[in-house]
Amino acid sequence: MKTRGRAGLAAGLASALLLTIAVCAAVALASVAGAPSLPALSAPAPTVTKTSYGATTSGAAIDQYALTNSHGLTVKLITYGAIITSIDNPAENMPDVVLGFSNLRDYETKNSPHFGGIIGRYANRIANGVFSLDGVTYCLDPNNGPNTLHSGFVGFDKEVWTAAGVIQNAKEAGVELHYLSKAGEGWTGATPNPNCPSNAVKGFPGNLDTHVTYTLDNDGRLTIRYHATTDAPTVINLTNHTYWNLSGEGTGTIYRHIVTLNADSFTPVNSGLIPDGSTRSVEGTVFDFRKGKAVEDGIRTPDPQLVFAGGYDHNWIVNAPQGKEKLAWAATVYDPDSRRTLRIFTDQPGIQLYAGNSLDGKVYGASGRQYRQSDGVALETEHFPDSPNQPSFPSTVLRPGQTFESTTVIELPEK
Repeated sequence: MKTRGRAGLAAGLASALLLTIAVCAAVALASVAGAPSLPALSAPAPTVTKTSYGATTSGAAIDQYALTNSHGLTVKLITYGAIITSIDNPAENMPDVVLGFSNLRDYETKNSPHFGGIIGRYANRIANGVFSLDGVTYCLDPNNGPNTLHSGFVGFDKEVWTAAGVIQNAKEAGVELHYLSKAGEGWTGATPNPNCPSNAVKGFPGNLDTHVTYTLDNDGRLTIRYHATTDAPTVINLTNHTYWNLSGEGTGTIYRHIVTLNADSFTPVNSGLIPDGSTRSVEGTVFDFRKGKAVEDGIRTPDPQLVFAGGYDHNWIVNAPQGKEKLAWAATVYDPDSRRTLRIFTDQPGIQLYAGNSLDGKVYGASGRQYRQSDGVALETEHFPDSPNQPSFPSTVLRPGQTFESTTVIELPEK
C-alpha cells in the first residue's frame, strides 16, 4: 500500500478547495443569469385513508376517514353524524385532544353530549320548540325542558351521511359528506310538546340538501365548509360540536385552559337559556374574554347568567373581520400545561362557548376514563340561539334559490 507525503496531501486539499469555490461561483453565476435552480424539497402531500367503522344497529355501513398531514397530525371522522372522533399526532407525542368514544355503538347510544358531530338542522336552542315562518307555525321535539336543543331527539349528528367525494392534492386532503334532511325532521313525537298549537306543522319545513367538507393542510388548518339548499322556506343553523381538551381527552378539566374571545358583547339568556333578545357588553363582567383568561376564572361566581347555565353556555357576538378578510378571528385556546394552542376563524356571527357543564361522569370516553364536568370545552361557530323567534337577530331563513354557505377554520396544535 502506497502513502502520500504531507506535500501531496496539502496539494490535494488545495485542489478540492478550489473545486468547491468554482462550483459555488458557477451556481451563483447561473442564478444571476436567470438559469433554473435546483427544485426546493417539498413536504409530502396530505393523505386520506378510508377504513370501515362498522355498521349501525339498523345495518348501515359506516366509514372512517383519516386525514393526515406531513407532520403526522391526523383528524379522524366518520360518516355517522359526520363526527370528528379524534385529533392526534403520534409522531409528535400529541395525544387525542378531542372528547369522544372508541366505537360506533357508543356514538349511537351514549352521545347525548353531541361529541364531535355536525349539528343541524338548527344548532342551539329554539324556545318552546316552536317557531313561525311566513305565517305558518312549526313544532319541534322539546328535548331540553320545554325547548328544542340541537334540533330535537334526532339531529344531524345521529344520521348516516354519505361520502360525496375525496379531496387529495399537494395542499390539502379531505372528504365531502352529504346528507339530505327531509321535511318533517326535528319531530319524532317521542315527547308531547304542550306549546304546539293544534294547527301547527310538525318538524322543519323543506328538504334541505346539505354538504359538509372537512379538509386538513400541512399548516395544521382544519377547514369545515358548509353548503346547503332547500326546496321550501326553512331555517338553518349548522355547526360542529367538538369538545377540546388540549392536555388530552380524559386527563381532567379544562379549567386552566386560557380562552380568548374576539367579542365585545354577548346575548344574555333567561333561566331556560333562551336569549332575552338583548345584547350586553362584556365590559366589567365575567363574560369578558377579550384579553384571555382561564375558564375557571369566574365560572363559579353568583352571576345570574352563570347560575342559569351552571357555568358558561352562552353566545358571544364575534367582532367583524378586519379589512378585506372574509373570516373573523373568533377564539384562541391555550393550555399552559401542554403548551398547545388552537385558533378559530369563522364567517358566522356568533360563537357559543360551552364549558361541558352537563358532563356528569356517566360517560366514559375513548381512553376509558370518566368524563366529568368541564372535562372539555366546545366552541360552536354559528348563528344566535332562538334566532327564528328573535327578529332583531341575524336571520337564519333559507329560501329556494338561495344557498347557505359558511366556513370555519381551526388552526390545530401539532405537537
